[in-house]
Amino acid sequence: MYIHLISGPRNISTALMYSFAQRNDTTVVDEPFYACYLSRTKAEHPGKEVVMQAQSSEEEVVKKEIFKTTGRPNVFIKNMAHHIEVINDDFLSKCVNIFLIRDPKQLIASYAQVIDQPVMRDIGIEYEQTLFKKLENHNPVVVDSGLLLQNPESVLKKVCSKIGIVFQPAMLRWPAGPKPYDGVWAPHWYANVHRSTGFERQSTSERPLPEHLIPLYQEAAGYYNLLVKHAITP
Repeated sequence: MYIHLISGPRNISTALMYSFAQRNDTTVVDEPFYACYLSRTKAEHPGKEVVMQAQSSEEEVVKKEIFKTTGRPNVFIKNMAHHIEVINDDFLSKCVNIFLIRDPKQLIASYAQVIDQPVMRDIGIEYEQTLFKKLENHNPVVVDSGLLLQNPESVLKKVCSKIGIVFQPAMLRWPAGPKPYDGVWAPHWYANVHRSTGFERQSTSERPLPEHLIPLYQEAAGYYNLLVKHAITP
């Protein structure tokens, strides 16, 4: 089974990848289309040159690599919504799709710590809503990070049930520090999750929203509200 996570940035997507990596039946893949995104958008991100050297920017090459992954019954693919937006999303039909969302106020305030002037494409929520509507008849799963953090075990059990696998308690804990399956961009983005050993709310979650990003938040909130009503509750 290909379990495909579609997330906005500055969410707990890496923690969720670490969670699935603890399963004895699952291999994980970290943001395989990052180089494709950087190549096609010319976006300037920290560590861009290293990412471009580490990954192919040819989407068909990347897809062949993903879907030839073998060794365990399940493959967990962590993707950013804005990465998928610039490629052909035909591969989604091969996957069980999970949408990971977060209150955009928290997301934008966090993202602004790394990228000063994020725009709607950067935060991914509009495109997540577009993809959800497209896949709605295929029973996609929606996970809200705030609800997941309230009761990780309860939400993960329901996620596993919905996608047709058995919950494993190992999914609740992982060792601190970098992981061998981290993308090469980890030094720029993964500091908090590297300090974690399980799902936990960060103290930085309540950062104030910069005033110049309030219009972006107000627009993003509309898309978030459409998706959160489908989210799994604890």
